[in-house]
Amino acid sequence: MENGIKIEVRHVTKKFKEYKALDDVSLSFEAGKIHGIIGRNGSGKTVLFKCICGFLKLDAGEILVDGKRAGKEIETPSRVGVIIETPGFLPGYSGYQNLRFLACIRNEIGKQEIWDVIRRVGLEPKSRKHVGKYSMGMRQRLGIAQAIMENPDLLILDEPMNGLDNQGVSDMRELFLELKGQGKTILLASHNREDISTLCDTVTEIDRGKLLGGEG
Repeated sequence: MENGIKIEVRHVTKKFKEYKALDDVSLSFEAGKIHGIIGRNGSGKTVLFKCICGFLKLDAGEILVDGKRAGKEIETPSRVGVIIETPGFLPGYSGYQNLRFLACIRNEIGKQEIWDVIRRVGLEPKSRKHVGKYSMGMRQRLGIAQAIMENPDLLILDEPMNGLDNQGVSDMRELFLELKGQGKTILLASHNREDISTLCDTVTEIDRGKLLGGEG
């Protein structure tokens, strides 16, 4: 079993002009578990995820990812796979070609690993179909493949079931539980209470930038 990554959020505030998207948020996510974040649109879930990734600068507080301060000691955490908002791909290329372009950035995996991960999410790796002609569910599956393809220790998944049919949801739940079994730390935001109850070891609710308590 691999080591997951522990995350500590300490008194984090993030403002957009006068609006506090996150208001003095403190919580920790234990390594090797699936942690659910629930809340309405605009509650602060996505902003929290972007802050953990180092995509947004904090107005107050700090976030420790594996003991290192996000945005300071590390710009963007390594060994992390992310789905935040709709996955963006080049529409005129196949799923394999899109993942190959992205894999070339770190150059850690080759053709076989990319084929394997595309199969793992239920797509056909040798298909020449352009991503621009994919259904929303197929794009979402490809986005999940992108997030997991380099074997990250931490997965940050914002509404990963968007656009998936019932079979797709079932497949991805099985995949996420398998990844947890390998020791990955997974942060999962979902509107679907069944996803949360089926998958998550802890649940935290956020509303208007504030925590409403947790369970787990």
